[in-house]
Amino acid sequence: MTLTNKQSVLSQSSYQYIFTVFTPTYNRASTLCRVYDSLQAQTYRNFEWLIVDDGSTDYTRDLVKQWERGGQFSINYIWQKNQGKHIAFNRGVKEAKGELFLTIDSDDGCVPEALERFQYHWYSIPEEERDNFSAVTALCINQSGKLVGNEFPLNIIDSNSIEIRTKHRVSGEKWGFQKTDVLKICPFPEFPGEKFITEDIVWNRISLLNLKTRFINERLRIYYEDTTVSLSNSSIQCRARNPKGTIAFYKEYSQLNIPIYWKVRGLVNYIRFSFHASYKPIDIINYSENIFLCTILLLSGFICYLIDRYSLAKQE
Repeated sequence: MTLTNKQSVLSQSSYQYIFTVFTPTYNRASTLCRVYDSLQAQTYRNFEWLIVDDGSTDYTRDLVKQWERGGQFSINYIWQKNQGKHIAFNRGVKEAKGELFLTIDSDDGCVPEALERFQYHWYSIPEEERDNFSAVTALCINQSGKLVGNEFPLNIIDSNSIEIRTKHRVSGEKWGFQKTDVLKICPFPEFPGEKFITEDIVWNRISLLNLKTRFINERLRIYYEDTTVSLSNSSIQCRARNPKGTIAFYKEYSQLNIPIYWKVRGLVNYIRFSFHASYKPIDIINYSENIFLCTILLLSGFICYLIDRYSLAKQE
């Protein structure tokens, strides 16, 4: 995309609110109150709560209708057939009435000052520079108040999602908003029959637009960790069951302008999940953008695939 086209697409749109707080949900009526209670407590009130229900069969609809009658803030509830979080996200972006799009999962919460702090940091960027930014991202704590992952290298740092993880080695769950206009031109890719793709595919594509994110060392989201689930095996299983989206992500990732370690890691995972998709070795190599390196790493990817098969078989 050329700079001229990018500026045209990112021209100011007319929005009703500053924030759309977006929650995708599926059978989470028992935890959705965490989000509602957090939004009720917000010190900054220029927002709507947009819920896209991805086919819930519990009492989510009745619960939300009850909250709507309370009239504390604007709630827009949309129900759709179960298709996956990323498709619910795309729907949310289309329906958003807020300039800034902030996702909070249906089992999480946030501190009362969260929206106020996001709004402050966004508008502290000089107006003449703001078109070069798409987001503000903050830190998360778990339900015990412990920091999730590590902090950013500076209390305020302007970077992008690729550089912050590969150059600055920041890890762990983070939380922030994106400009709704930007998300409209960088939707999640959709693959028929697949219900998952990592969010990083969108954040990486936004980085390639040369748009910056302001990262802040403020703990604004409460991320509820489920200690009963093996996150490693759960992640492998989810990616293996949705291989086309996973392959698309790792193929793009291995082509980014990143250090060779990260390129190799991405390419090994591309090979690994291509085997999960039952692709033939020759097709895996030919589909890659780096045939030489892919050939060298083919065995490593296959070994990772075999380890996955063993780990997943133990769960059954």
